Amino acid sequence: MGEARKDALRLDFDRKLKLEFHGTKVTSDAGLLAYRELDETLGLTSTIDLELRDIRTGKNTQHSLAALLRQSIYSRLAGYDDTNDAERLCVDPAMRHIAGGRAIERSAASTSAMGRFETEILTQSKNLELLMNLAGKWIDRIHQRKSLKQIILDMDSSVSPTYGNQEGTAYNGYFQCMCYHPLFCFNQYGDLERALLRNGNVHSADDWRRLLEPIVNRYRGYDILRFFRGDAAFADPKMYRYLEAEGYFYAIRLKGNQILHGKIEHLLRRPVGRPPKKPIVLYHSFRYQAASWKIARKVVAKMEWHAGELFPRVNFIVTNLRWRSSNVVKFYNKRGTAEQWIKEGKYALNWTRLSCHDFVDNQVRLQLFALAYNLGNFLRRLALPKSVKKWSLRTLREKLIKIGAKVISHSRYVIFQMAEVAVPQTLFWEILGRIRQLRFLAISAGPG
Repeated sequence: MGEARKDALRLDFDRKLKLEFHGTKVTSDAGLLAYRELDETLGLTSTIDLELRDIRTGKNTQHSLAALLRQSIYSRLAGYDDTNDAERLCVDPAMRHIAGGRAIERSAASTSAMGRFETEILTQSKNLELLMNLAGKWIDRIHQRKSLKQIILDMDSSVSPTYGNQEGTAYNGYFQCMCYHPLFCFNQYGDLERALLRNGNVHSADDWRRLLEPIVNRYRGYDILRFFRGDAAFADPKMYRYLEAEGYFYAIRLKGNQILHGKIEHLLRRPVGRPPKKPIVLYHSFRYQAASWKIARKVVAKMEWHAGELFPRVNFIVTNLRWRSSNVVKFYNKRGTAEQWIKEGKYALNWTRLSCHDFVDNQVRLQLFALAYNLGNFLRRLALPKSVKKWSLRTLREKLIKIGAKVISHSRYVIFQMAEVAVPQTLFWEILGRIRQLRFLAISAGPG
């Protein structure tokens, strides 16, 4: 099974070389085993069989739901973003041991089995709800081992281009393409707290409460400081009131208008003298109440005079922080990291590939990509040594996950003989050591 049935391939430049393909004895993804070790340590997928509702009957239950979910998540983490890839992955020794159960001795799930799992089982309303909440549950597992002093939430939307007659796809004037318009919320560590797929023509902040409320509910019991950052799309008095009621400090960009510019008119005069090479930066804060606001709120303005530019660059931020204006701006500017995390999801995991026809099927695919992203980010921030701490998810896939290995089976052991090129044994050993240390960290009872 999975082995080449034809004669070995020969190469003209050196006739001594022969190429043989052994799908069940060789893997190109041995590095996934480190992620599976982290998964087991944190207990991420161990309880799935007890939580997901299984609608299968008879011979369709050859693999557990946990095994199927692992195969869905880990295949995406390794760059296989389509269920068609399961045709070859089902015999890959690394994937078989990651899925576990029946797959170890025989094969992992086939393309048809994976298709039914993702489009029939996970699309059930209760299963989809659990799947959407799973990212937050995983993050809570880390908070139980790593004390949390504050939480910073960054919300942003993105674009997922579509190329067919998919349900919910629409033309978006801002992105100038047919697309979906998903919404994401990250924390300060780069973990994806929650993701929501939306129709392509909705406003950037549409359904913000549906995304944000479950996250706020999870952190309500924690004795921590809470912060929120968002761009001008989220400058909504309903958002302000909600965050204030929940005890969140926020910094949200505000679109400029005539009244706001009037508040800083005395700072809009061009500085006298030859402009320096570095921009001249000025800050100012004031109270402001828009017509739709019930109360006045603090607004911070930042003005930058650049050499060769006739007018200053002006930005406004509405906030309830009591910090200096420059510190408020510095804090808000860090929300740009959320855009980088979205790009990582796009380029490292290809999570914009939502090619199913039904909208709910694509919602499931987005959630699976979100879980794959989080698993990758967990290992990066919890297990990587300082020397490689800044590796991107794409670099981790190319250097760590894509380790080739020959697999030798004995009666008591299965040995993966790993290639040692980009990731030497010492580095892999150090990663596993850091994962093992997480087992001995005290597990808190939960929020409080």
